[in-house]
Amino acid sequence: MVSQMKLSHTAAMILQAIDTGCVYGFSIMEMTGLPSGTVYPAMRRLERDELISSRWERQSIADAEQRPARKYYKLTAAGRVTLEGSRKRYPLLQRMIPSEEAKSL
Repeated sequence: MVSQMKLSHTAAMILQAIDTGCVYGFSIMEMTGLPSGTVYPAMRRLERDELISSRWERQSIADAEQRPARKYYKLTAAGRVTLEGSRKRYPLLQRMIPSEEAKSL
């Protein structure tokens, strides 16, 4: 059952970063401090396990900003449930990468 899936600390950090609004690879790397060689393989596994989904932005948007197209990520319903379980397993997770609601407290 996906909701009982135990994530590594790295995967939990990535889910937490996505939940806080870091929705493309480089922003996730900046938020977590993890290198690309860790983040991108982990995100491929999270997507394979249906905890996150992704979509490419329109090329015209990237062209207008004179940069490569970004791949945007979001949590799936199963990803949200898994993240909640990970927050219990890794209580410091929200302090490391605070959610928007925690920032407002």
